[in-house]
Amino acid sequence: MTTQSAPFNVVIAGFGWWGTHIAKRLVDNPDFRVRAIVEPFEGNHGKIAEMSLTALNDLDAALQLPDMDAVILTTPNPLHEEQIIACAKAGKHVFCEKPLGLTADSARRSAAACVQAGVQLGIGHERRFEPALVALKQAIESQSLGTIMHAEAAFSHDKLIGVPIGDWRTTKAVSPAAGMTAMGIHLTDLFISFFGRVETVQAMTANRSLGWETGDVVTAQLGFESGVTATLSAVLHTPHFIRMHVFGTAEWVEVINETHPDTPGGNVRYIQGRTDTGVATTNYEWEDAVTHNLQAFKKAALGLEPYPFTTEELVHNIEVLEAITRSAEDQRTVRIDEV
Repeated sequence: MTTQSAPFNVVIAGFGWWGTHIAKRLVDNPDFRVRAIVEPFEGNHGKIAEMSLTALNDLDAALQLPDMDAVILTTPNPLHEEQIIACAKAGKHVFCEKPLGLTADSARRSAAACVQAGVQLGIGHERRFEPALVALKQAIESQSLGTIMHAEAAFSHDKLIGVPIGDWRTTKAVSPAAGMTAMGIHLTDLFISFFGRVETVQAMTANRSLGWETGDVVTAQLGFESGVTATLSAVLHTPHFIRMHVFGTAEWVEVINETHPDTPGGNVRYIQGRTDTGVATTNYEWEDAVTHNLQAFKKAALGLEPYPFTTEELVHNIEVLEAITRSAEDQRTVRIDEV
């Protein structure tokens, strides 16, 4: 049995870009013990061995390892539901990289399997753990911004432009609505944590430069049950840009990240604007929000602290993803109660 002081034994399933990043974060972390990497592509096994880690070809073998607490999934999007359910049935906690699913029904099945099995479900939305965004959430909840009028967010980069045509990241079936599953879904998660449930969605995608079937630009307009409105954009071919801007009647706050969550260094600017005092800027240093999220998942799995995401929020974010996908395809307003 795992104790509070013992390392949390995990298996990482998938050794692509993000699986490699997670492995590098955890391999020397004393709070975790990486028991193995599940990677069916044997061409990557040499890289796994270079990290002094064990490579396994399939998830079933990993689930049979003794003294294994949790699985971290960094696998292609369509595999998430089947793998989450398999982990839950094996009694293993499971942390799933976004998106939790590609449809609302899929997310509901995954969440229900974890609830029924009594295991913790984690999600790879590390941006909730960034200090500047924690401060923004506290400001919203304390009502220091006044009545929230509107919010804008953008998450864009060019990290994936070398992906070949036909790769799973380029297709509608696996990565719908252009940059939504790569970047935009982080923004909808933040919006949900700030403003609650979404009611209506209007979205558009475009194919400007990459020639991907799914497109390379997505923009969406969200209407929340609370009456707040918000817009977001994600661009797959442009230099790094991450921004969150919330407008209130008393104050607006803009958060700008100089680097991607996988890239240490760079400040995060927390800019406040008020009519009476003008504009003020606070700088936050980059923090490893990815590991912060995994630490929170571990504590929740051990029953030490509640996980910052509710099951309802996890599922609702996929409801919003499906609504955005439908809206962009059908060129119409989609209500969340349709999905």
